[in-house]
Amino acid sequence: MQSSPPFADLAAPPAATLATLRAELDRIDDAIHDTLMRRAEVVEQVGLLGGKGRVALRAGREASIMRRLLARHRGKLPRRAIVRIWRELICASTALQGPLMIAVCETDPANQVVQCAREHFGALTPLRVHRSPAQAINEVSEGRATAAVLPMPSEDEPASAAWWIALLHRDDPRIHVVARLPFWSARPDGTPQVQALVVTAIAPDPSGHDRSLIGLELPLEMSRARLAGVLAAAGLASRDTLLRRDPHAQAAHALIEVEGLVADDDPRLARLPEALRPPVVVGAYAIPLDGDGA
Repeated sequence: MQSSPPFADLAAPPAATLATLRAELDRIDDAIHDTLMRRAEVVEQVGLLGGKGRVALRAGREASIMRRLLARHRGKLPRRAIVRIWRELICASTALQGPLMIAVCETDPANQVVQCAREHFGALTPLRVHRSPAQAINEVSEGRATAAVLPMPSEDEPASAAWWIALLHRDDPRIHVVARLPFWSARPDGTPQVQALVVTAIAPDPSGHDRSLIGLELPLEMSRARLAGVLAAAGLASRDTLLRRDPHAQAAHALIEVEGLVADDDPRLARLPEALRPPVVVGAYAIPLDGDGA
């Protein structure tokens, strides 16, 4: 008895059916392209109306778009593909409204922060790499960069790397944290594992699901437990507190993460004791998505 050839049970689709499906894909591609061109026209109208002001970057709005799309997503197209497609689309749209240049502070030989910035801001967005956070922030302050991507603060980093302390001075233009990277927290193999913060010369805008960063100068002798108690009494229950007591410094510095979007005029800040005032809202970020890896 003659044996069947391998995969004989997998019959090839009729040529007419395959041609019909390909024609349908072409029609869908044309419809997507038409919609993209129409979207670009609307984005240009937004730019003409001055809806975004001097800096055409709204990280909170971008995050809310991603959450809305993923909430309605169905089918087998991976969720992370939706994130990638729309991140490219959002950055291309932002660039239509004004120059988009990103400064990156990179000290890792593996260029993890650069990769993280590229993943978020798109494959074709210009990046300028610096070896210190001060250089990257200066690019934003001088208007040469739209935003800067900086390493996540830590307590054991050297004083020269504690870039967030400079933001407590409220220089003009005032620099704020507006985003945390990566926004998609499920990290497939080969993607950068580092975390970073994005700063720019505008205040953060709400995404609807945010955390804020508050900076404080405090007496050297104040303990972490005492600080937590004072914050709680003011209604600012902290999620995480970074506390620095640098050698020869006249005061300690703290970076406190709290739930929600806190503005400069939040009444809870006024409840803090004089020893901790004036507190500075360093910024806020949309809470990253918990992806399913699909």
